Amino acid sequence: MAMTIVSDLCTACGDCEPECPTSAIFPKKGIYAIDATKCTECEGEHDNPRCAELCFEDGCIIPAA
Repeated sequence: MAMTIVSDLCTACGDCEPECPTSAIFPKKGIYAIDATKCTECEGEHDNPRCAELCFEDGCIIPAA
């Protein structure tokens, strides 16, 4: 499974990118996106996905469908 960023809610603050242990988060067209092939939902690193914990926008970073 992987996380995804809801583009309409992303404010491009950048808080999530440096905290991603797999470098799955990257800038894309003025906001951020998550490479699903790299995202591990922080398994083995943190109890919960770190990006979702750090994001101040509710519902911006969610599990991918």
